[in-house]
Amino acid sequence: MPAVARPGSLKDPEIAELFEKNDPEKIFEDLREIGHGSFGAVYYARCLVTKEIVAIKKMSYLGKQTVEKWQDILKEIRFLRQLNHPNTIEYKGCYLRDHTAWLVMEYCLGSASDIIEVHKRPLKEEEIAAICEGVLRGLHYLHSLGRIHRDVKAGNILLTENGTVKLADFGSASIKCPANSFVGTPYWMAPEVILAMDEGQYDGKVDVWSLGITCIELDWTDVFRHFVEVCLTKSPIERPTSGKLLSHQFVTRPRSPQVLIDLIQRTKAAVRELDNLNYRKMKKILMIDACETESTVGDADDTPDEQTGGDSSKSNSITSEHSIHSMGVSASSQSSSTNSLPLPNADGNDYSSGSVRNRHKVSAGGVTANLLEHGANNFATIRTTSIVTKQQKEHMQEEMHEQMSGYKRMRREHQGALVKLEERCKMEMESHKQLLDKEYETLLQQFSKDLEKLQLRHLQELERKLKQNQNAEKKLNKEITSRQEADRKALEAQQKREYKAYKERWKKELSQDEVTPKRQRDATLQSQKDNLRQMEAQEEQRLARGQREYLDLEIRKFRRKKLLIFHSLEQELLREELNKRQQQLEQAHAMLLRHHEKTQELEYRQQRAVHALREDQVHRQHSTELSNQQDYMQRAERDLRKKHALELKQQPKSLKDEQKAVIKKLKEEQRRKLALLGDQYEQSIAEMLQKQSIRLDESQEVECHNLKERLNYELEILMAYQSKNKMQAEAQRNRERRELEDRVSVRRALLEQKMELETQEFLRERSERIRLLHERQERELQQFDEESARIGFSALAIAEASKESYPDDESLSGSMLSLAHSNSSTSFPPNSL
Repeated sequence: MPAVARPGSLKDPEIAELFEKNDPEKIFEDLREIGHGSFGAVYYARCLVTKEIVAIKKMSYLGKQTVEKWQDILKEIRFLRQLNHPNTIEYKGCYLRDHTAWLVMEYCLGSASDIIEVHKRPLKEEEIAAICEGVLRGLHYLHSLGRIHRDVKAGNILLTENGTVKLADFGSASIKCPANSFVGTPYWMAPEVILAMDEGQYDGKVDVWSLGITCIELDWTDVFRHFVEVCLTKSPIERPTSGKLLSHQFVTRPRSPQVLIDLIQRTKAAVRELDNLNYRKMKKILMIDACETESTVGDADDTPDEQTGGDSSKSNSITSEHSIHSMGVSASSQSSSTNSLPLPNADGNDYSSGSVRNRHKVSAGGVTANLLEHGANNFATIRTTSIVTKQQKEHMQEEMHEQMSGYKRMRREHQGALVKLEERCKMEMESHKQLLDKEYETLLQQFSKDLEKLQLRHLQELERKLKQNQNAEKKLNKEITSRQEADRKALEAQQKREYKAYKERWKKELSQDEVTPKRQRDATLQSQKDNLRQMEAQEEQRLARGQREYLDLEIRKFRRKKLLIFHSLEQELLREELNKRQQQLEQAHAMLLRHHEKTQELEYRQQRAVHALREDQVHRQHSTELSNQQDYMQRAERDLRKKHALELKQQPKSLKDEQKAVIKKLKEEQRRKLALLGDQYEQSIAEMLQKQSIRLDESQEVECHNLKERLNYELEILMAYQSKNKMQAEAQRNRERRELEDRVSVRRALLEQKMELETQEFLRERSERIRLLHERQERELQQFDEESARIGFSALAIAEASKESYPDDESLSGSMLSLAHSNSSTSFPPNSL
């Protein structure tokens, strides 16, 4: 795809051929603003070379969409150069100056919508028919060349002084036929244009539909109604072409050839009457004697104007008197309808759409007719001052609206960017909180698992300790029982030896006693044996009873000792569990503090980002406002200089020869100023005759001074407003910073309060568990001592004896505490757990 040329560049020979090389400001004079639109402005002007009156359409291609604007300008120039028909605007040429294209075309008095606006009533059907005939001839010519106008409406149908109908505004025209783009003014679009993007192409019959829409708002009879119905046939296939409509009864029926000329003269008379009415009204309100004096002087000059009729609406106002200073905004698109007041249509070129490339110079007869028609110093129009003024005001309002729309658009963009940033910050904060919550929840779950493992290990250790105690008790019981069994056996062996010794001694003693009978000796021996056995039995019973008591005592002492050891183990395990929980609580609190710091850092960073964006947006907005204000000030000063230069340039060179024209021009200038509620008045004729040198007069100097003062005042107001906005924004940012600091401080205080409550709750739970453990262990020990006493043992002796160590005792912690006489939790301080 070839690269697009830079806008305004004439290096391409094909583009350079479209533009003249001369300076347009040196060729055209007496420029007077007569219309506005999205492209810029349209001016009435006089060519110094050919002395003919022309319309100049100034189109700037600076600003946004520069390339598109430049391409549209080239497209319109190429389109106009190819046209040559009596019912299309005549193309004169095109110039470039200061990034602005000067499109020069023939001058027309006004449009059909201007006529309706002036008369405030529908036109006669013969007048409508004459206008429709001219429009259809122009459309037939365009369609024969394969062109489509695409924007036919009353505002784009112009009339010349001799009653010729001219098609204008080819900014929406299409060089290709059929076409498929969505272009035109919505109310005048044919159905196939609206559906073109979805359902295909359309041809020149779309202009026929637009013509029918244009005629809807006019009065009609049955013939005219049929003409409109034919134009508005929905089906493009059944809708007639512009050539067929030229033979319609409504167009071909007899009518006066002067019908449009009469309409123009009648409209000009109405315009003059409206201007005079406004002049008299303002003159009566202002009551200026000087104006009355000058009006009396100029009465003799009114007679020729009233007699000629054709010049009844001619005006002499200088361009600056019709122009309204730019408000520093770009031109905005201006919609146009059949009854719209402004001269320009949606593209604003009512006076500037052209026809054919016709660069050859006009004949001497044509120039002479043009000069006779328009006069040496006047331009004819069928537009009242109120129409021009209202159009200028509407354009000014549209420019202001466009600038305000730009500011609104900027504010919406800024607000959108701010909302996006806040949403992004909000999402980031939510994600941050979710991540921190997940991390905290994971930590708590891990703490719970670790605590469960620790409790399970403690339970297993206690069970193992119980089993060890049972095994140790069995072992001790077995050892004592074995020792006692050995003692019993030794006693039995000793008793047997003693029994045998006693028996031998008793036998020996009885054998020596021969006196005692044998039976008596045997009875005595048996009695001694029985006594010995009884003593042995008693000894065995005493030994068994002693062994049994000893075994019970040792078992009791062993159990009490193991009970104390088991209690110490329980205390140690509880201390370990509570220490673990305290460590977990401290870790959780440390994580909460770390999360608080991270959240605080993120909040401060997000607030700094939002504040930086706001500051940047305010800076950009203020820079845009100052830039627009500077452009507005430069444009206003430049327009004022152009106005003053034009005023001096338009002063007559030979004052005596043109005294009458000067008097008439001053009178017309006064009338139009009064109609516009102007605050400036013309200098006296004597002062004008005395000015020979081209310089700024006192009024112009005062005007320059007043303009500079006004612009400086507006600039000061803007800067003061911006300074106030900056102060308010800074105060808001400081307030938001303080509010964030307060929120962070409150959140930190609440977090610390929560941590303190959790710590206190843990300490209470710790003390409670220690107390409950002590109470349970004391109950168990008391029950054991009571059971020992019930059995018959001395609790004190068992307690003292339980302090003795056994060979099989497992060494416990050196810091093991005895709870035997503990009556409070002071023996188990909280800090030890």
